[in-house]
Amino acid sequence: MTEQPQFIRPPETAVERVTALSAGDMNDLCDAAEAAIIDGGGFGWLTPPPRETLEAYWRGVLLIPERDLFVGRLDGVIAGSSQLHRPPRNNEAQSFACQFTTSFVAPWARGHGLARDLTQIAEDHARALGFEVLNLDVRETQRAAIRLYEALGYQKFGEHPYYARTRDGYVRGLFYSKHLAAAGSAASGESQTP
Repeated sequence: MTEQPQFIRPPETAVERVTALSAGDMNDLCDAAEAAIIDGGGFGWLTPPPRETLEAYWRGVLLIPERDLFVGRLDGVIAGSSQLHRPPRNNEAQSFACQFTTSFVAPWARGHGLARDLTQIAEDHARALGFEVLNLDVRETQRAAIRLYEALGYQKFGEHPYYARTRDGYVRGLFYSKHLAAAGSAASGESQTP
């Protein structure tokens, strides 16, 4: 009897902007954040905070009008997220730029393109809102993220020697920006004025 080959379906990935989180999504997001924090990429935390603190954090993100939350899913389970921070309305001088921040993918979900997709959806959303520049900062220890951002056209414009403190001491921070019109959407005739 000949054994039939078994085909393994690749995981399905998806990214989306969310304005609310179901109980299941909140649980998935907190689980993914805890895994990222333990792995060293926890957007400020060195150890996972109590679950109620994480839940309060995510609920707070959804309440802030100048923030947009994006999630990445692997087979329907939230495995990562990113945020876009728009400047306050009274900041006319910097109204053309926004900040890409708190991007992470849980270690168990890496290698499927979610980090790239989370970055791309934020860029697309920023363009749709009329922003011209997207800024981000990253710890020097997050080498995969640095490679991704540089491959996507982000230009390093500065460093901070005391950006973050970890268990091992201070970590340098790297600051990047990307002119969104230079990425090609302005050529299609879209308005880049906020």
